[in-house]
Amino acid sequence: MSIITRRTFLKRGSAALAVALAGVAVTARADEPIRIGSVLSLTGPAAFLGDPELKTLQLYLEKQNAAGGLLGRKLELVHYDDGSDAAKANAFAKRLIEQDKVDVLIGGTTTGATMAMIKLVEAAEIPFISLAGGVPIVEPVKKWVFKTPHTDRMAAEKVFEDMKKKGITKVGLLSETSGFGASGRKETQAMAPKYGITLVADEVYAPKDADMTPQLTRIRNAPGVQAVFVFGLGQGPAIVTRNYQQLAVGLPLYQSHGVTSDEFLKLAGPAADGTRLPAPGCVIADKLPASDPQAPVVTGYRKAYRERYKGEDISSFGGHAYDAFQIFVEAAKRAGSVDRAKVRDAIEATRGFRGTGGVVNFSPTDHLGLDLSAFRMVEIRKGDWELAN
Repeated sequence: MSIITRRTFLKRGSAALAVALAGVAVTARADEPIRIGSVLSLTGPAAFLGDPELKTLQLYLEKQNAAGGLLGRKLELVHYDDGSDAAKANAFAKRLIEQDKVDVLIGGTTTGATMAMIKLVEAAEIPFISLAGGVPIVEPVKKWVFKTPHTDRMAAEKVFEDMKKKGITKVGLLSETSGFGASGRKETQAMAPKYGITLVADEVYAPKDADMTPQLTRIRNAPGVQAVFVFGLGQGPAIVTRNYQQLAVGLPLYQSHGVTSDEFLKLAGPAADGTRLPAPGCVIADKLPASDPQAPVVTGYRKAYRERYKGEDISSFGGHAYDAFQIFVEAAKRAGSVDRAKVRDAIEATRGFRGTGGVVNFSPTDHLGLDLSAFRMVEIRKGDWELAN
């Protein structure tokens, strides 16, 4: 064999080997699942938020895989419980990014947990869709961070709109010292003057407090107080509501969207009747008119969830997870891959997405994509959610 022939043979052999190896790599990649990483609060004060979030992600991942997966690959959910502890959320996010090699992050049940994860997400340049309500998550806009729940600012505005209609101008505020409650307090203070509202009392409680009667007593005794607005999530607002009834405060009681779960109704019991709050359409899925653009989405979600979890009803928190999951899936389809930068760009380009929380229109300057019309005012009557009059 001549030198030229030998070189040609070797060159062709090397090329064939490269093609074969590339084929193996492509096959391995195609067989490898797309990994969704999630940090949720499955225990601790925020557990009744995190539980339906996880169940929803598991339900729709199963459905997606049964329908052939995503981009020809199966989906895998890698999740951790932060115990409602922001420090643990940070550690788990680091593990998901560096060890589990996930393609996207969905989670952060609470504002505190989400904020603890953001620096890691931005440094790793991985798409992150938060399930928490605080304004600081998306303001200022962070390139890799999006969120599906309505903000605490929107909740304050919706409540103040309702109060204004009822001639209420002097309000007592009771907020939780958590990330969500603290951010809600700040936004409530900022929005009150816009609606002609004066906060005649401003009290706080800790997430693990078991009795809020001292704060409620001071609010009740505030000069001219006409209503009470509670801003918190988890078990705290239910304790406040029971204390409120025990004290016979006798004033209109408003809550934030941090309580939109049937678990709150169970924990608060009859004391919750008459409470008014802003909520997404999924909370009243069976009461929306068929003409409502959200009706098909929320009724479909409710049906699937109740079938999978033996009659257990949906909450707005599970709805946030539904929206985040579907936004990611649709973005990956449009991007044609799970390349992080391409998926991020596709998420940001989401327009007209009908979710359980409303119609989402993201943009480079808006990583929430919802307006105030996405909220409905509801009232708790006989242990159920009803559209408020």
